[in-house]
Amino acid sequence: MQKNSSDTIAAIATASGAGGIGVVRVSGGLSQSIATQILGHCPAPRYAAYLPFYDDCQQLIDRGIAIYYQNPHSYTGEDVLELQAHGGTALMQILLARCLELGARQAEPGEFTRRAYLNDKIDLAQAEAVADVISASTVEAARSAVRSLSGEFSNSINLVLTKLINLRMYVESCLDFPEEEIDFITQGKVTEKLDAIKTELKSVFAKAKQGSLLREGMQIVLIGQPNVGKSSLMNQLSGEEVAIVTPVAGTTRDAIKNTIQINGIPLHIIDTAGLRDTNDEVEKIGIARTYRTLENAQVALLLVDAAHGISNDEKSILTCLSQEISKIWVHNKIDATNETAKIVEKEGEAHIYLSAKTGDGVELLKQHLLNIAGYQQNAEGVFMARARHLEALQRVNEHLQLAQKNMNQAELIAEELRLAQEALSSITGEFTPEDLLGEIFNKFCIGK
Repeated sequence: MQKNSSDTIAAIATASGAGGIGVVRVSGGLSQSIATQILGHCPAPRYAAYLPFYDDCQQLIDRGIAIYYQNPHSYTGEDVLELQAHGGTALMQILLARCLELGARQAEPGEFTRRAYLNDKIDLAQAEAVADVISASTVEAARSAVRSLSGEFSNSINLVLTKLINLRMYVESCLDFPEEEIDFITQGKVTEKLDAIKTELKSVFAKAKQGSLLREGMQIVLIGQPNVGKSSLMNQLSGEEVAIVTPVAGTTRDAIKNTIQINGIPLHIIDTAGLRDTNDEVEKIGIARTYRTLENAQVALLLVDAAHGISNDEKSILTCLSQEISKIWVHNKIDATNETAKIVEKEGEAHIYLSAKTGDGVELLKQHLLNIAGYQQNAEGVFMARARHLEALQRVNEHLQLAQKNMNQAELIAEELRLAQEALSSITGEFTPEDLLGEIFNKFCIGK
C-alpha cells in the first residue's frame, strides 16, 4: 500500500555494491532541515557544495558534494537533497540512516518517479521510460528509451489526441441541433478526418511496436529430436560455447538460455532437451521442461537432419505447439549433404537449410527472425513502448473503426470517439486507475 505522499522520503540512488561515488537522495518538506543538520547549513539551491557530512554527535561521516533543489525546480517537484559521498556500502547505509533519523522514511520502489508524475513534472509514458533507460540492454534500446523520456512518444500521442478531441467536440456539438436539416457529418468532413487520425495512429503504432521489440525482444525455442544439432545452432547463434555438444543423444537435459543481439534486437534463445521416448528419469524431466518452455515462446525453431528430412516423429511435435507460435523448419547439417544454404517456402511455412557446424546459412536464419519480429532497418524516431501502450493504441484503432461503421448515427460516433480518447489518454496517464500506477512503479528500483 502506498504510504503518505506528504512524507519526506530517502533512499540510496546508486546501484548496490561498492563504487567510487554513491548518492543518497531525499525528497519532501524536511529536505532543507535534514540538509542543515547533516551539513551545518543548507546550500544555495542548485549549487554543488563540497561539505563535511556529520552524524548526530557531530562526528564526521564523510566529505562530499551536496546539492539542494528547491521546489518546484527538482526531479520530483518537491524540495530535494542529494548527498554524493564515497560509494562504500557501509558508508551509504550510515548516510541513509542519518537521513531517516532526521525524519525521512525509506522510499518505496519507484516513489521518486511516482512523485514526479503526480506533481506533473513528467507524464506516465516518460515515467516508465525512466526504468527503461536504466534497464536498456542495447544501444538502440537506450536511445529509444531516451527519446521517450524526453517526451517524443508523449508528443506523438498528444498530437493525435488533440485531433481526436477536436473531432469529438465537433460531433457532439452536432447532437445539440438535431432539428437542423444539415448533414453535419458530411459538411464537417468527419470521414476524412477519421482517416487522417487513423493514418497518424498507424505511424505511431509502428514506431511504438519497434520500440517494444527493442525493449522486450523475442522468445525463441530450439526443439527437435536428439542429435539434430540444437546445441550446435545455439552456440553458432550465440557466438560462444554456451551448450555442450557431443554425439551422445540426450546430452542436453535442461533448458539452456542465452540472449543475443541482432541489429540491437534482443533475442532470448532457449536450447531444450531433445524430444523422444526415454526411460532416463532425468532426461524425462528435461523433456517435460521443454514442453513448458514452449508455452511462453513466440518462435519455435524445429530442427531436423537435412539428410533425413521431416519424418512422422518431427510432425508429431507440431501437435504440442500453439497455433500462435511462429514455426521455422531448420534443416541442419547441409555440410554433410553438400546442399547450399537457402530459404524455401512450403505450404506457408519457412524451411531454412543451413549448417550449424560451419555457420553456412545462419545469417539467413537471423534475418528471417528479424522479419518475423517486424524489424524495420530504416525506422527513424523509434521510441520505447510497452505492451500496455500497444494494447491501448489497438483499442483506439478499434474504436475509430467502429465510429466509421456508424457514420449515419452521430451519437454512436461521439461515443466511440470518447472511448478512443480515453484509451489514448491512458498512455500518458490522464486516465489511469490507481492500481495500474501501483503495478507500474512497484517494478522500479528503490531510489528512482
